[in-house]
Amino acid sequence: MITLTFEEIARVTNGTLQNLDPLALTSATPVVDSRKSGVGTFYVALPGERRDGNDFCAEAVAAGAQFVLCTRSMDLPSIIVDDALIALTELAKYARSKMENTVFIGLTGSQGKTTTKDLLMHIFSSHAESIAPSGSFNNEIGVPVTILSASDSTKYCIIEMGARHATDISYLCSIAQPTIGLVLVVGSAHLGEFGSLETIAQTKRELIDSLPESGTAILGTYDAFTPHMADGRQLKTLTFGESAGNTVRAADIEVREGHAHFDLVTPAGRAPVSLRLLGLHQISNALAAAAVATELGIGIESIAAALSTADNASKWRMELHEIGGIVIVNDAYNSNPDSASAALRTLALLAQERGGLSWAFLGKMHELGESEAEDHLRIGRLASDLGIDHFVAVGTDLYLMGLDLDFEAGDEMTTHYFLTQEEALPISRHFSQGDVVLVKASRAEHLEELAEKLIVAIQVKANAEGNLAKPEGGTK
Repeated sequence: MITLTFEEIARVTNGTLQNLDPLALTSATPVVDSRKSGVGTFYVALPGERRDGNDFCAEAVAAGAQFVLCTRSMDLPSIIVDDALIALTELAKYARSKMENTVFIGLTGSQGKTTTKDLLMHIFSSHAESIAPSGSFNNEIGVPVTILSASDSTKYCIIEMGARHATDISYLCSIAQPTIGLVLVVGSAHLGEFGSLETIAQTKRELIDSLPESGTAILGTYDAFTPHMADGRQLKTLTFGESAGNTVRAADIEVREGHAHFDLVTPAGRAPVSLRLLGLHQISNALAAAAVATELGIGIESIAAALSTADNASKWRMELHEIGGIVIVNDAYNSNPDSASAALRTLALLAQERGGLSWAFLGKMHELGESEAEDHLRIGRLASDLGIDHFVAVGTDLYLMGLDLDFEAGDEMTTHYFLTQEEALPISRHFSQGDVVLVKASRAEHLEELAEKLIVAIQVKANAEGNLAKPEGGTK
């Protein structure tokens, strides 16, 4: 947090100080999980579904938290407020108003937000102090926490913005006040909640609508909606994509071992990029990060070098593990029709290059609404068209309803259905050297647990066969 007095914090939050010197200074950063409390933090006691955050205030202070923002009077260094979330939000707004030398970058899109955020942090890391949310902390709690995690010397603050309903992003923008707005893509994630792609697009556009006239819109060109989000505004606008008309683009794309290699082309020139992130769909994320960095004056050679050295910084997103000649791709963090399609295409490429069989362990995609059954079947058909050898549905029959009828005669893809992860696990006995295994589902399905079990099973098999190689990587 920027340096403030406790008196300032109490005034902004309409709170009451307890066991704190009003004139003392603090730059503590917020945590909303008492287990993450430590020296240099303050704990925000939010209400939970099962437990009240106030119950953990003493534990937080014992762990080193400088003070707590809470709604109960306790014999602890604390600021007592009526509503902890409102207080946190108002404090973030106040801090933001004081941060005149910090560039605030708002980022949204149906997919790729967290990877793009991680790439931006990797680019910025060698240039200036920067801050971004950990994981996908992109809601009404995550945005204030991110702002309050910035210090007096923070140059770049990346604000990832998610949405479940219309006006969600407008609300987050009212807190963060970004001057650069980045929209990646409009896709079918959360289609069940929004009802149409048009509504999703309008919600994502809220970021661009919230920019000041002096702001900059950075827009992807991977759908029909995003390129037009600045229409009607006199904003500086940059586009990114793979065609010659884009401000930042990828040229001469090649794929080797599932990784994209291309020339990054910007107004500053041309430089080669070799991504360590897995999958062709990472090109758009890399271009998005490059466009932001270009707007901020970072040199193209520096951008290209950073993109070429960036590894996965967030868990369960195209994590690659290799054990005994078998590759596991753990992409179990989330799933929707667009990201599932991208993952399947990557699986097909990897298996083709390695000469083994391809195995797709797929669980349910959530929040698809009325198109749920058809979207799952469409992914099944795509797997067949791509030549996936084994299609393994875990915990849902949505992938299998009518598949045999819909697939063309002569299709050689073998389909399997398992009700539970435990039932699916024994199929790992049939993996062989050269095979590639993809595990993907919506977060609620917890298929990352299956991925870990498969890794263990493959290691046991490798040990039994005398191949004692330990798992390689995990975030290649």
